[in-house]
Amino acid sequence: MNLSRLSACLCLLPLSVACARMSGPAEPSPASNTGRFSAPPNGYAAPESASTEPSPAPPADGAARADAEGAAAPAPASAPISARSERAYEPAPQKKADDRPGLGTTWGETRTSYVSSAPFNRADAYHPFALVSLNYNDEAGVRAAAQRAGVRDVDIGYGGVDADDGGISVRVLGEGGSAFASAHLGGRDYIVGSDGERYVIQIENHTGFRFEAVATVDGLDVIDGKGGSLSKRGYLINPRSTLEIDGFRQSQAAVAAFRFGSVKDSYAARKGSARNVGVIGVAFFHEEGSDWRWLGPELERRESANAFPGGFAAPPPSNLAR
Repeated sequence: MNLSRLSACLCLLPLSVACARMSGPAEPSPASNTGRFSAPPNGYAAPESASTEPSPAPPADGAARADAEGAAAPAPASAPISARSERAYEPAPQKKADDRPGLGTTWGETRTSYVSSAPFNRADAYHPFALVSLNYNDEAGVRAAAQRAGVRDVDIGYGGVDADDGGISVRVLGEGGSAFASAHLGGRDYIVGSDGERYVIQIENHTGFRFEAVATVDGLDVIDGKGGSLSKRGYLINPRSTLEIDGFRQSQAAVAAFRFGSVKDSYAARKGSARNVGVIGVAFFHEEGSDWRWLGPELERRESANAFPGGFAAPPPSNLAR
């Protein structure tokens, strides 16, 4: 599918503000992405070194708590001993990022990417009309996922994921603009990447309506670098246009490129949690006042409606059928 690369939109302020042509950081890599925000950000993503914060103590009341990796916190020292064992039950520790195989997304080089602000009111503040999830890994990881899903012959393609009956397309593209190899396994869509490769998230709007797209990589919001949430604001996509999100946003003029790397070197691991490494997500929101019922293929169905679908007349039924 040939996709025209039109200007993207990133959403952030209730008032429309033109973006000043400010110069990027000292030695930014070139990029052509330009867009708009829908509301003021709580801040931009910032590079993080490996987390050195100590683990928080268990709650005073001994209630269960999820730590940064999603595992239950250790029970208080006074927890009862199991009747079957001389020791209290201890859950198996989660693998550290240093031990995990496969790919994560690292904080790449700085690239110039300008954005401005534009107003956008959601039709429903917390409920997107479409959610897209793309898993990614190296070739060995995708083959392991295929084995787990019971798939012997992996059908490799180069497409993307469609949402809203084809009204929106999401693809992951490499530096040359071509899509990464992909496979559909066990109900999930996988991208096959390689260590060191840069990628962009391309979103194409095939409809005549404007959308807001909130995107995450490894569970982190691509604008502020913090935990992804549907309550956060995102990028605006104009009707019949294309948006390319090419990194974690550092400012209104620059991003840190998305690059595949090891899990231990991923941006998420360096911020303290690699729990959600390996997944790219995009949530789409309607604009207030838009007639979303005309999204997807409805107009195409009407344009192709046949006024005389019956063809020639059929003989009447026999007397026996009366």
